[in-house]
Amino acid sequence: MRKGFTLIEVMIAVVIISTVIMALLEMFANNIHIFSTLTKKTQINQYSSFFISNPEQGLEKEDALTLYDLIEDFDVEDELRRELKEVKIKIVYQELETIDMSDFDGSEEEIDETKNSDEEEKEVNSNMVFEIGKTVLKFDDSSVALLRLRVE
Repeated sequence: MRKGFTLIEVMIAVVIISTVIMALLEMFANNIHIFSTLTKKTQINQYSSFFISNPEQGLEKEDALTLYDLIEDFDVEDELRRELKEVKIKIVYQELETIDMSDFDGSEEEIDETKNSDEEEKEVNSNMVFEIGKTVLKFDDSSVALLRLRVE
């Protein structure tokens, strides 16, 4: 009598090993997909930080421009400058709310009756205007939105 594995035992071992290998390959593919997605989102967040740091951009609608236009005044490496010249973006600004402080002039409904007469005579004299808006940076395959506050 010979000692060894039968054909059925070998076939069962091959099926088990192939199932384990397929599960490992699927996990590996999922990890690569998740890593590439996170890398892309991190890169977009870094690009939006250039935008946030440039106060002259984003409070109006702009045609397509490059990220290089946003970092002209920054001190960055030449390799990053070359990379950013290739990235096209479109800036879309939408005004959400405007608050004019001159509308709050201390009208009679707003005056607290517990104040003395000297305080009632003082008027709120503010010409400040707050504008709350949403700026969207549109890239080729994704976008990022930022809320902005402008004080005039």
